[in-house]
Amino acid sequence: MKNLELHFEHELQGRFELNELNLLLTFQVNCPGCFFYALPLFQSLYQQYHEKKVSFLALSTAFEDFELNTKENTESLIKSGTLIGETKKALSQQGIEKLPFAMDFPIAMDKTITEEKDLNAMANNICLLNPNFQSWSVVEQQDLLNRVLEYLKQLKHVAITFTSNQSRGTPTVVLFNKQKEVLHHWFGHVEHSAVQLAIQHYSEIIRANQNLSE
Repeated sequence: MKNLELHFEHELQGRFELNELNLLLTFQVNCPGCFFYALPLFQSLYQQYHEKKVSFLALSTAFEDFELNTKENTESLIKSGTLIGETKKALSQQGIEKLPFAMDFPIAMDKTITEEKDLNAMANNICLLNPNFQSWSVVEQQDLLNRVLEYLKQLKHVAITFTSNQSRGTPTVVLFNKQKEVLHHWFGHVEHSAVQLAIQHYSEIIRANQNLSE
């Protein structure tokens, strides 16, 4: 089971606390799909489950349009519902000029690489995502590590959570446990019922395990 790499340095709203079940939404403020589907979905799930031992965190990140997907624009979104870039353009076509729904869940900013040692650690984590990596020879491991490092060094901006988990894009939703093991993940548009079924399934497993240990 893959472990989630979760790193943030600025909690912009609320406080995230690791629980038996946790739901993470990775989004960008310049991502219309995040606002049409993912953030309203996350709000709905939060209202349904946050009092039932499920923790929520929406993580603002950036893998493109770095001048728009910023901490400052995320703070403006939270404080005044300010929309920017392609998100603003897409919603304004529907007559929407401000954030049209509540965001009551904790929100944080993805941590970014600032030191060489962090880059090396990230490269190693990415290599370990390959299930065969540890069975390779030292030469093969070092070759892949060097190639990943070269790729990372070419990036203008490296968001640690997004890049370490090799996310495909935004929005991405991840369900994980207290050990940060990824139980399920979804990329793009996902139905409320699909996430709900996954939460219910793993909640039942947790309850069953707790009963066995009593």
